Parts: sequence; structure tokens; C-alpha cells
Amino acid sequence: MKIFDSKSKSLREFDTIEPGKVGIYLCGATVQGSPHVGHMRSALAFDVLTRWLRRSGYDVTFVRNVTDIDDKILAKSAEAGRPWWAWAYVYEKEFTEAYRALGVLEPTYEPRATGHVPEMVEMIQRLIDRGHAYAGEPGNVYFDVASLPEYGSLTNQSLDDLTVDDDDAASDKRSPHDFALWKAVKADEPTTASWDTPWGRGRPGWHIECSAMAGKYLGEAFDIHAGGIDLRFPHHENEQAQSNGAGYEFARYWMHNAWVTIEGEKMSKSLGNSLIVANILEEHAPVIVRLALGTVHYRSTVAYSESTLTEAAAIWDRLAGFVDRSVMTVGEVSLDEIAALMKADLPEDFVEAMDDDLNVSAALAVIHEHVTLGNNALTVHDHVEAREQQVLVRAMLDVLGLDPLAEPWRTEASGSNMHDALDSLVNRILEERAQARAHKDWDRADSLRDSLTNAGITVEDSSEGVRWKVGGDLG
Repeated sequence: MKIFDSKSKSLREFDTIEPGKVGIYLCGATVQGSPHVGHMRSALAFDVLTRWLRRSGYDVTFVRNVTDIDDKILAKSAEAGRPWWAWAYVYEKEFTEAYRALGVLEPTYEPRATGHVPEMVEMIQRLIDRGHAYAGEPGNVYFDVASLPEYGSLTNQSLDDLTVDDDDAASDKRSPHDFALWKAVKADEPTTASWDTPWGRGRPGWHIECSAMAGKYLGEAFDIHAGGIDLRFPHHENEQAQSNGAGYEFARYWMHNAWVTIEGEKMSKSLGNSLIVANILEEHAPVIVRLALGTVHYRSTVAYSESTLTEAAAIWDRLAGFVDRSVMTVGEVSLDEIAALMKADLPEDFVEAMDDDLNVSAALAVIHEHVTLGNNALTVHDHVEAREQQVLVRAMLDVLGLDPLAEPWRTEASGSNMHDALDSLVNRILEERAQARAHKDWDRADSLRDSLTNAGITVEDSSEGVRWKVGGDLG
């Protein structure tokens, strides 16, 4: 498997620190407001990564954090007259609901920033002791960018070319490029939003939160750090600097997903075109939204629009339609059997596509080829081939989080549910036919059988009883 490492800007062979295990840290939500499609783009892209790694036989530890305290959360909650922690929790739950609605797997760990202040304080002290951080005015601690010669290596920028993080602007910094590790409490902020430290009372800077949480759950070195491309600078650059300054290797590979655009423009609240997930799901099935956002290469921009959703709906109808028809004809293959297929059991061209930096577009094309094979098998009543293609198609779709018979799509509308409903209706008609035959009402019995035949259902009387199938011969 090869992935594009955005630090080296190259396609690198994926080699894990510990054989058979993968550690991934994804920068999760800052819960200041409702989740929009841009947030879900990142969640879905790396959900597919996790699914593929597990299908490839890796034991994956996936960490996705929650930033539940920052300047915007404090400002918005104060404006609304709500406690900051209550404000954050409302939107944290909205994010959880959005992840679940779109079929995103739960992370191994989902730590909150406010639950890891001791780890942050310990890391800050370590940076001070190693000469990479200093205390400013009471409550302020800054990272000394000039103390780390390799600063800027993630985004390949020299210190002279770097922009200043206005959010960290302060008069007590040695350099305008230095960034806050710890921020002094402000007079207009609630006391509950600050903690006592050796440098004064305050709250964590944004960057130190992720370094501390990644280190706690994944160790001093881990395999992949992921997130949106907008986080590369300053957030990820500063994360790496802090962790390297503390003496930790940190992430071996960096993966960044591209933007979501609305009619060609980068999605942002300033443009007034931010699309809230909950509102979208009132008009569109969650599986369609997932397909639209999650089957474009993670490093390619997703052009989000109504036409995008319409195209995704047509694709879903074809994929799910084959699965439904195969289930009604040859029966449903169990989820256990689907899960048992590993990387080596899947079509070679699908594996090549996924191993090529998660080329989901090429992988989806392979799935379509096997849907065609499955539909052809159903047409010629080759039930063995139809069943085999159901297994392969569903296993490949599961890698993309789109198996129609897996949760949460199964509860929306699954082939199994359709089959159960059809089975109930057909058996009811067959019972009436049996009663008619018992009373020698042959016209009634033939009429009932003809009604099934006209509906495309083949009925066969045998010594073992009555059997039925959708389509031709029972075989």
C-alpha cells in the first residue's frame, strides 16, 4: 500500500511502526456550531482509510479528538448567554449524530480537550525544561519557534516567509511567530474556563491540545496524522513543532483531505454557503450524501451541489438495486461472511486501486463492473455466480462504508427487509392457493398461480412442498 505523505509531498510505501498495527490521529471537531458537509468530508475520507486498513488485516487504533474549549466557543456561548461547556456539549452531540447518520465508524478513542489538561501542563513544562518554551505575562506560555531549526518543515516554509498567527498576537512574545501553549485567563471569561498552573491561571492553546492527546493514546511516535488541508498551517505545523521539541518523533505520515466547494467556491461561513448536515438530511437520504462526499479521492475537491446528489442517487439505485435483486433471488449472504473476506480475497484491480493512496474512484469503477457481472448472472439464472458477485460487491462496498445490508443503511431500506415483505405476501397467496386446491377449486388455484407468474415469481410444486423464486427456473 502507498499513501501520499503531504510532508514529503510524495507517494510513499506504507510501513507501520509496529507490524500488524496502525495508529491514526484525526483532528476532529471544534464544537462551536453545527456540523456542515466540510466537516463530514474529513470524517468520511479517513473512515474509508480505517475500513481499508482493517480489511487489509491491520489492528487499527483510531483517535478522533473533540476540541471543546477555545476562543470561539467562549465568545459564542457568552453571546447566547449559555455556559460554555453546555454550548460545546450541544454541538458535540450534533456531530455524533451526523457521524452516525452517515455511517462513520466510531473511533477507538474520542478524547475531549478539557479532559487532558494535566497532560498538556506536563508537556508544556517539558518544553520549557528543554528550552523550547518560555513564560510571558502571568498565565501565558509561548513556544519559541526560533529554538527549533526544523520549524516549518511540514509545510516547507522558511521562518522569514511564515505568516503571523493573529489569534496568538500578544506584546509579551519574543517573536511574532511564537505561538501560545497556554493562555492567561481574561477578565470577561468565566472562571470555569481556566485552570491553575505553575505559570498562572489560564486555558490551553489550540495546538497543545492535540499534541498531548495524540501522545497519550498513540505514544511518542505513531503512524498517521490526518485532517483537512486547511489545518496544515498553523495547526499541524505547530503540533509537530511542540512534539518534536518535547523529544517525540510524532507522526510518520501526514494525510490531508481537500476542500468541499459549493458551485466552485470553497465552502466557508464567510461566503454564506455553509451547509448544515441536519438540514441536508431532511431532504436527502444519508447514504446518498455519504456516497457523494465519500467516493471522490480524498485529495480531490468535492464539488457539492444538487446535481452531485442527483448523480449519487442514480449510482446508489444501481448498486443497491443489484444487491436487492440478488437477495430476492439467491438469498442474503450474512454479514459475517462478508466481513470474513480480507484484502487477498477481493478483486485484484479493486485492491490495486485502494492500495494506490485510496483511489476510491477507480475502486468504485471496479464495483460497477462486478455489478454488471452479477446482473448478467441473474438474467441467465446462474445463481452460483449471482451469489458470488453479491459477496464481492458487498465486501467492496463495505470498504467504502456503503454495503446496503449493513447498518445504518439496512434499517433505512435493505434488500433483506424487502425480501421479508415479499416472502410474507407470496406465502399468503400460496396458502390461499393451497386452500383452493384442497377444495378442488382449480380455476381459483390457477388464477393465484398466474398472478404470481405475472409478477415475475416462479412457483414449483414438488414432493418437498411448494417452492418459489423471483425469476425463472428454480434449479
